[in-house]
Amino acid sequence: MGNDIYFTKEHEMVRKAVRDFVNKEINPYVDEWEEKGIAPLHDLFKKMGDLGFLGIRYDPKYGGEGLDYWYELVVLEELGHIKCGGIPMAIAVQSNMATPAIDEFGSEYLKEAYLKPAVKGDLVAAIAVTEPDAGSDVAALKTTAKKEGDHYVLNGSKTYITNGTQADFLTLLARTNDDPGYHSFSLFVVPTNLPGFQVSRKLDKLGMRSSDTAELYFDNVKVPAENLIGIEGEGFIHQMMQFQHERFSAMPMAYISAEDIIKETVEYLKKRIVFGKPLITKQVLRHRLVHWLSEIECVRQLTYHIVRIKMAGKDATREISMGKLLGGDLMSKVADGCLQMYGGMGFMNEMRISRAYRDSRLMSIGGGASEVMSDILSKLEGY
Repeated sequence: MGNDIYFTKEHEMVRKAVRDFVNKEINPYVDEWEEKGIAPLHDLFKKMGDLGFLGIRYDPKYGGEGLDYWYELVVLEELGHIKCGGIPMAIAVQSNMATPAIDEFGSEYLKEAYLKPAVKGDLVAAIAVTEPDAGSDVAALKTTAKKEGDHYVLNGSKTYITNGTQADFLTLLARTNDDPGYHSFSLFVVPTNLPGFQVSRKLDKLGMRSSDTAELYFDNVKVPAENLIGIEGEGFIHQMMQFQHERFSAMPMAYISAEDIIKETVEYLKKRIVFGKPLITKQVLRHRLVHWLSEIECVRQLTYHIVRIKMAGKDATREISMGKLLGGDLMSKVADGCLQMYGGMGFMNEMRISRAYRDSRLMSIGGGASEVMSDILSKLEGY
């Protein structure tokens, strides 16, 4: 692939730095973290923050690198080479999910107090939107934040919160009035050391085992009024804009990890002798693999197109929704199909393909299910 068409020497220097970090500081420990069901995020994020990997696009004033979307893409692509889905997801929560709204809409105080330490890796962040009765249907949120003097009093619960057991603060969406419609929600930065905050339990997931996911409970948590992000009542709108950063971040990780899975499968097929010949000599398997590679290339090029749209300052909601939809389908298809090629070996937990199979399933669910992406696209198309 002609990488030099899109990326300069400077981009490739950043790529090499991230790749070296992944190979030295992450991949050797993935099996251990998967086994434990948690990764040491404070330690890992500090190392990443020191190297400038957590705030590529953020203003240097807040510890960021002040670089553009192409550099961000390079970082996300390299995180796709991590040998599990849980760790890249935890990192993306920090850089592309919990912090963009603070960067775009937060006050100077919030940027200094939360964005800067998050970018430096001194604080672990989580995004708290989903509730037991409100997943992709964000408007059904029940958690309330009632203004009382110089505080908002927060009550309710959140679930499926990535980084939830380790987070120092949450970027949280709550209902600030009872009116119907989209102007009844506000976004807050909620430090997890406030009285009344509780991690109810750590959830046990099918895949993404190295990423801790929590159910959170808020009992009269007094959040200082200055922790409101942007305008009261506009939190839903702020959050919808944030979702674009989140959904975009899933795409490079999807096509890179799908490509890695195929490479590993091909190595296995070359060595596996069946009826006297390596499995790779079977035309049906070769054709299947290159068909998937063709689809991977399509998702990659759609991602590059989205970067060009972002660079032009235009809205990429349509293309990002398409990319998230296609990426999720592709991940599941490739992981499932490659596992089949391993035969009985693929069914063993010690094989990376079985982990990829479990991890891949989340992309069609998290950050807006495929059905929601399809609904968004139907609306944008006018039907």
